[in-house]
Amino acid sequence: MTQEITAPTPPPPVREWVPPEIDGPGFDPVLAELMHEAPLTRISLPHGEGWAWLATRYEDVRAVTNDPRFGRAEVTRRQITRLAPHFKPRPGSLAFADQPDHNRLRRAFAGAFTVGAMRRLRPRAQELLDPLVGDLLAQGPPADLIATVLEPFPLALVSEVMGVPEPDRERVHAWTRQIISTSGGAEAAERAKAGLYGWITDTIRARREDTSAEGGVLAMLGAAVGRGELSEEEAIGVAGPLQIGGEAVTHNCGQMLFLLLTRPELMDRLREVLDRPAKRDAALEELLRWIPHRSTVGLARIALEDVELAGRTIAAGEPVYVSYLAANRDPEIFPDPDGIDLARDPNPHLAFGNGPHFCTGAVLARLQTELLVTTLLERLPGLRLAVPADQVPWRRRTMIRGPQALPVAW
Repeated sequence: MTQEITAPTPPPPVREWVPPEIDGPGFDPVLAELMHEAPLTRISLPHGEGWAWLATRYEDVRAVTNDPRFGRAEVTRRQITRLAPHFKPRPGSLAFADQPDHNRLRRAFAGAFTVGAMRRLRPRAQELLDPLVGDLLAQGPPADLIATVLEPFPLALVSEVMGVPEPDRERVHAWTRQIISTSGGAEAAERAKAGLYGWITDTIRARREDTSAEGGVLAMLGAAVGRGELSEEEAIGVAGPLQIGGEAVTHNCGQMLFLLLTRPELMDRLREVLDRPAKRDAALEELLRWIPHRSTVGLARIALEDVELAGRTIAAGEPVYVSYLAANRDPEIFPDPDGIDLARDPNPHLAFGNGPHFCTGAVLARLQTELLVTTLLERLPGLRLAVPADQVPWRRRTMIRGPQALPVAW
């Protein structure tokens, strides 16, 4: 008898994924198609080389992000297909560190981002936010919420956590704004990065030598360099992204407020629970699950050996992306995933990532989001858009989605 040989399953076709320019918080239609095609597909993004696997199912996303057989460090040595036109990872970057280096780098400053640290920070955070809202009220409508509150507040609070001295904050904020801006072009952003990283280098060197320096993350990193736990290059590579990290809060909150201002029933339901912390927090978590935080995907991983996933073999050396956005819409985990249920429970969303690379500043981001949304809704009870919804400008050619401006009245 002749034994029948089963041919191996051919790999799925490679789909080109150019992020569409979407006005509003709508879900990327290309990602929606990829989710429905298969749990594991192949994609090609606008820059870099070749193709990469894409995992979209919740359990597969968790598997990849928890599995040490998928590494980040190798990405820095290859031109993986990617969304960003330029790819210059800094040595020591936490985002590309594998274990045990990742934990070593994170341990140096983790104490600044604990739940207890954020609880102690809360009164100061409110002190920084209240004058911004006060200035908004004094200015009167119409006003741009992004420029007046949603951008300056995260910048100020991150500087507080980092330990940026008051005399330096204006220029640090100017550099940060230019780095995250969609205007000015690549050259302006590179000049701002040079300025910011030069300042971080000088500051960490000073705090390595001066034990009386102000506290904050920069002091922690300087002390870690002094003790030989981190190299200076590593400390600088860690500090830069942390200092710039308020960008996500600005645009996530911009999306949340746009959604609330265009969905009156959601606004009414959220206002009803503002004074009930558990229900309010559940509502904010649902908004975090639902809004599309970014364009396409984040950073790739490389398979360090052959790995079986979703009925496929990912060969050693092949790049893999995960989509947290898709995982947050997985119907196996979230009933009615495209709907918004402000009382959803449980809500194990992955908006802040998963595994060792879970967002360092997640507790800080939650604090900022809660203070921004609740303070604005409480102090501006008549808050509304100052222009029709289709006239709100949205960011273009950017990795983090959100309104470029949010004109409001009250």
